[in-house]
Amino acid sequence: MHIGIIGLGLIGGSIAKSFKNVHVQNSYITGYDINSTDLKTAYDAGIIDNIAQNCTSDFANCSVIFICTPVSKTADIVKGLLPHIHNDCILTDVGSTKYDIVSQVTKLIESSDKRVYFVGGHPMTGSERFGYEASSAQLFENAYYMLTPMGDTPDFILFILQKLIERMGGLPLVLSATYHDFATANISHLPHIVASSLVHLIRDNDGEKRYLHDLSAGGFKDLTRIASSNPNIWTSICLSNKTQIERVFKNYRNILDHFIGILEKGDEDGIYTYFDTARIYRNTFKEGNSELGKSYALHVDAKDEPGAIAAIASLLSANQINIKNIGIISDREFDSGVLKIVVGSKSELLRATEILSKHRYNIYY
Repeated sequence: MHIGIIGLGLIGGSIAKSFKNVHVQNSYITGYDINSTDLKTAYDAGIIDNIAQNCTSDFANCSVIFICTPVSKTADIVKGLLPHIHNDCILTDVGSTKYDIVSQVTKLIESSDKRVYFVGGHPMTGSERFGYEASSAQLFENAYYMLTPMGDTPDFILFILQKLIERMGGLPLVLSATYHDFATANISHLPHIVASSLVHLIRDNDGEKRYLHDLSAGGFKDLTRIASSNPNIWTSICLSNKTQIERVFKNYRNILDHFIGILEKGDEDGIYTYFDTARIYRNTFKEGNSELGKSYALHVDAKDEPGAIAAIASLLSANQINIKNIGIISDREFDSGVLKIVVGSKSELLRATEILSKHRYNIYY
């Protein structure tokens, strides 16, 4: 399959590496990026097979084209591609907002003489780091990858993209563009704005001796990690999803106003209920129990000693349990030395739990 990737940053580079190194064999990739150094690096490493000189005619023979640029650029790129790509070509993007893009591209395709298909895409994964150097072949492993097709998208087109995403290790999830934008405003866009606002708070309140800055190196740094993301991308996201972000922000402001009210009153029960309600709901965020996808994960205490990880992996392998992913948890929800193990099914999850428990490992979900 001839695949085109426009934009070899974190997402585009990871798509290319996943196709070449892990999940998809026999793919031929044409890549383009404004950073010629990244293009050459990817070409020299065999991650892309052809360096495109433009975003138009050089993608004429592609069957699927991933547009991995800021959302503000997507429509213009599609407009440039349309005169050159062949009928039945599949176009998809990776932007964090969908309704505006799907609407704009639908109009462009309807006004053209081409029978091509656009399916909005958004992988729910990433990093505060950005650029090709930050890309990884494993970035999409067990991550939701949302698809927002146009209203008349044939089922077989959607099926092709779903299978490609599965081969990249992702979990495809089909949503309407409107609901996608509302969902991401809640779980992605507003949290990023809040993280940035907290950094502004420390910056504004700090003194000459920078005590607040130095004291923020612990938990506060973890909490605001996403504020280090690419500002160009987030400017584009906020402007593209302005309506939904404003809607969600108003709800959030009401929550903050409620807390200020109970704090001013010294309402001990109200303050306790505020934190306890959040704690109870937060503790329901369990992997493997979601109705949306197929991720089955458990967490295991591992001793900080040579061979500890290999011993756990060997134990599960000896019992015919296929480990899809394994890694050390780096956030503060668990103590150091906790492994996250992802398996392929609920039955394997239950068997892995039973086997590890029999060998006196502590298990978490």
